[in-house]
Amino acid sequence: MISDFVVIGAGIAGASVAARLSESGQVVLLEREERPGYHTTGRSAAFFTVNYGNQVIRDLTAASRHFFLNPPEGFAKHPLMSPRGILTIARADQQKEYYSNLAEARAATEEIIELTVDDAVQLFPTLRRDYVVFAHYEPGLYMDVDQIHGGYLQQMVLRGGKLICDADVRSLNFSEGVWKAVTPNGAYTAPILVNAAGAWADEIASLAGVKPVGLNPMRRTVIIFSGSAGVNLDDAPMVIDVDEQFYFKPEAGKILASPADETPSPPCDVQPEELDIAVTIERIQLATNMEIGQVEHKWAGLRSFVSDRTPVVGFDPDHEGFFWLAGQGGYGIMTSPAMADAAATLATRRTWPEDLIRNGVNADQLAPSRAALLNSNKKNV
Repeated sequence: MISDFVVIGAGIAGASVAARLSESGQVVLLEREERPGYHTTGRSAAFFTVNYGNQVIRDLTAASRHFFLNPPEGFAKHPLMSPRGILTIARADQQKEYYSNLAEARAATEEIIELTVDDAVQLFPTLRRDYVVFAHYEPGLYMDVDQIHGGYLQQMVLRGGKLICDADVRSLNFSEGVWKAVTPNGAYTAPILVNAAGAWADEIASLAGVKPVGLNPMRRTVIIFSGSAGVNLDDAPMVIDVDEQFYFKPEAGKILASPADETPSPPCDVQPEELDIAVTIERIQLATNMEIGQVEHKWAGLRSFVSDRTPVVGFDPDHEGFFWLAGQGGYGIMTSPAMADAAATLATRRTWPEDLIRNGVNADQLAPSRAALLNSNKKNV
């Protein structure tokens, strides 16, 4: 049986676009692992802010807000987002970077509040007064990744879509207007093949005989530890260094922290390295009074970027029916509604959505054939 769409990759990108495409036809969603969202999606720190990423990312994020605050009926049992402030801090020697960040933040949202050191310490009591000199606050939002990801998958299935796990794509070929994906769990065919394979998207392209877009998977490390005894941080904000040298936030009675590292890595089941864990601990202890005795949990995930750090969405210019949905970097979850909207619109060749127009997003910014991407790939040849 020929489906209308075969989507490769059941992380947030694949799940969200599969949900949208299932409104228009039969969808098969292929996942190489035994469960969806095993890699990047399942390892996300998950917060929502329009003050993050380049301008295209910020516009996609703004266009996604309404969906998260007002999801379709039956999409989730509980709210998809809950209040969690974001506190950006800086040392005295980061003054220039701080005021640059403050200007960018205020350009993105009117909700930015500049704070005194006393204000910052009141919000996160374990911050060191001799470390923090500058601070600003944004009323951000915490995202329930499991509910969001599960909601998309449920939408797709309820509309007749099929999720096939343990379906590592071994070969791809195109014949008589139809793509065929061969996996250990069978062969699946459709005229449109959506490549939402995350860090593996370039490898999938190579299997199909399609020129890669130049993805660069980057490892990010995360640790969990207990906060300071006797200090209740449950309602404290997420804290981010102005140069993104670290971030930390309360997480289910513990503290989740990262050095915000971007270490090049091949596509793989990436694991944290001890050096990065040590760097995380050192940076957190310099900025706070928290004593990190034992790391209770640690993991790493891959964030994949192309050269201009803007997602790649659209049909490949040289291969009929091969559709790119890749390069979301660390922004895939918070931009997923707008990205899925853009991808489904382009894949079904419909009129560009008014909500994306209103937020300044256009198809050319995301296109696989955009000049910035083509020029970068020429330099790397």
